[in-house]
Amino acid sequence: MDVHVLIVDDEVDLLLSVEYALKKEGFEVSTAETGQSAIAKARVKCPDLVLLDWMLPDLDGVQVCRELKASPETASIPVMMLTARGETEHRIEGLEAGAEDYLVKPFSMRELVLRVRALAQRSKDKGVDRPEDQEDSEIVFGLLRMDLAAHRVWMADAELGLTALEFKLLRFFVTRKGRVLSRDTLLSEVWEYEPGLQTRTVDTNVKRLRQKLGERGEWIETLRGVGYRFSEVP
Repeated sequence: MDVHVLIVDDEVDLLLSVEYALKKEGFEVSTAETGQSAIAKARVKCPDLVLLDWMLPDLDGVQVCRELKASPETASIPVMMLTARGETEHRIEGLEAGAEDYLVKPFSMRELVLRVRALAQRSKDKGVDRPEDQEDSEIVFGLLRMDLAAHRVWMADAELGLTALEFKLLRFFVTRKGRVLSRDTLLSEVWEYEPGLQTRTVDTNVKRLRQKLGERGEWIETLRGVGYRFSEVP
C-alpha cells in the first residue's frame, strides 16, 4: 500500500520514533512540529492520512483538524488524533472536530501501525459496504448525484465539498431510504465505533451534512428519541 502519512507532533523524540516505525513498514512519511506548518504542508502535498497531536505550540490539534476538514483541498484526509488526553469528553471533542480515530499516549508502535494501515485501507475503500442491490458506481436521487468511484457529490450542477465522513454518512442514508436509523446504528456502521457511546458526534455531523445539502437538507428527518430517516422520494 503506497500511503503518505503526515505526522504532526512537537515532541521530537516521539515524532522520530513514529516516523521510523512507519517508514520501516513501507509508508511514505513527512513531519511537522506546529499546527500551522502541518496545514501548509497538507495543502502543498496532500497526505493520505494525518497523525495529529493534540497539544501543539501554536494551534491545538482540534483546531488543526477543523481547519483541515473545512478546506475542500484537505477535507477528505483521514485524521487520527494522538494525545495523552484520554478522557471521554476529550475523545468526543476530537471526533466531533472530524477526526476518524483517536489513540491515547502512551501507545505501542505496533498498535499504531495496525491502526494506520486499517484507516488507510478504509479510506481507500471509500465508504461502507454497499447493499447487494446497489452495484452501480453512481447514485442518483432527484437533483443529487453521487459518484462512488470518484468520491464526489453534486446537487444539480454544483459540487458539494463533503468530507470523507460526510460522504460515507450520506451514502449510508441514501442507500437506506425510508428506514429508521438509530444513532447507535449510525455510530456503529458509519463511524465503526461500539454502540452506546455517549456522544453528540452523530448529531453534529448530520447537522453539517444538512447544511451542505442546502434546501434538500430536509431529506434527513429527525425522529426525536429514535434517530433519523432519509426521505424515500426527492
